[in-house]
Amino acid sequence: MSLKKKLIVLNTTIMLGLGSIFAAPMVNAESVSDIQSERAGIQSDISDAEKVIQDLQKEQAKMDSRIKEIVNAMEENDKKIKKTNIEVTETEKDIDSLKKEITALEERIEKREEILKERALSFQESGGDVNYLEVVLGSTSFRDLVDRVGAVAAIVEADQEILTQQEADKAELEAKHEEVEKKLQSLKEMQVDLKGMKSQIKEQKAASVKMKSKLEKKQSETEALKKALQNEDADLAGKLATIRENIKKEEERKAAEKAELNRVAEEVQKTSTNHVDDHVDSNVAPSTSSSKNESSSSSPKSSPKNNVSTTPKSESKATAAPSTANVGSAITAGYKYIGNSTYVFGGGRTASDIANGRFDCSAFVAWAYKQAGVNLPPSTGALTGAGKQVSKSQMQPGDLVFFNTYKTDGHVGIYVGGGKFIGSQSSTGVAVANMSSGYWASKFNGRVVRVK
Repeated sequence: MSLKKKLIVLNTTIMLGLGSIFAAPMVNAESVSDIQSERAGIQSDISDAEKVIQDLQKEQAKMDSRIKEIVNAMEENDKKIKKTNIEVTETEKDIDSLKKEITALEERIEKREEILKERALSFQESGGDVNYLEVVLGSTSFRDLVDRVGAVAAIVEADQEILTQQEADKAELEAKHEEVEKKLQSLKEMQVDLKGMKSQIKEQKAASVKMKSKLEKKQSETEALKKALQNEDADLAGKLATIRENIKKEEERKAAEKAELNRVAEEVQKTSTNHVDDHVDSNVAPSTSSSKNESSSSSPKSSPKNNVSTTPKSESKATAAPSTANVGSAITAGYKYIGNSTYVFGGGRTASDIANGRFDCSAFVAWAYKQAGVNLPPSTGALTGAGKQVSKSQMQPGDLVFFNTYKTDGHVGIYVGGGKFIGSQSSTGVAVANMSSGYWASKFNGRVVRVK
């Protein structure tokens, strides 16, 4: 083979070698670009997940506060139950004491009646009359006369006193009977309320357990999401490091190969200097420099998201327009407590309870209407008579609606239109609930009161 051909072959070999030096890195560079683009997408997902985690942590803090409020309310309700039980026991003791007093009164009345019967019988047997003249003429001496007149007066006075005591004891007996009846009625109402309180506490406990379960589930999901994203990012970082290491090794290998090719080319050039043909240019010697190919950075490819939602959708609240300004104020007054209140049996009757959003159903209704300048009683029984009874077909926003829960008319709320009402429920606190279907539809008793 001629020297020229050898040089051509050598140059071709060198160029092929140089080409191979950059071929593999360019392929790897494309892989690096793809991974960097994918990793950018993953890191964006991690950033989104961090935002979600922050939102969840805020929600968890809010739920912890909510659970604490429920626990406090449950403790207060437990105290009220204990207090009510003590009052029931004391009332039963009072009733037993009253019964003993009634028995003693009845015995005294019965004894007096026997005395009066004996007096009357004795009087009838003596002729049915006491003649004062006989008393005077029948006396044997003036002293005997005085004694006889005194005796007659004493008998009459004694009979009169017995009759007076008898009437007084009968009046007292009637009052005691009335007192016993009132205490018995109060005791029955207390027992009904006690049953209701237990029911409310049971619902609150269930709500508390449900909220804790939801909290634990969200914590688990958040940790799993974050861990999965971190693992995916770590995998991509590992792949990227491996590729970069491979590129480095490949560049070192190709650099060594290039140096060896250049050394061989220089030796051939030295040995062929004196034998080059005239038409062979002395610059045919292979160039030791090469233009370095730089891989252009393509725009990052979009990586599919992990469907991480950072903004929860808010539920819209649609209510019918109130018929009057007062009604509108009563309906909207409680909106500030939605999701920020706690049901407490007997709550809502003090400034502290109202400031902390602690209501039972009737107290909330009374408070809401008070914001509209209308005074209503804070009890379901009294609220049934707080206005005009209308049929449910004529129901309008602002009307009071009643439900049979632990007793007839045991729950009350304010109708807001669209088959919904706002009230303080044991499981949610102040909330807008659906009375067209589900639980409240089954409890609605049809009583609708339009506030005067």
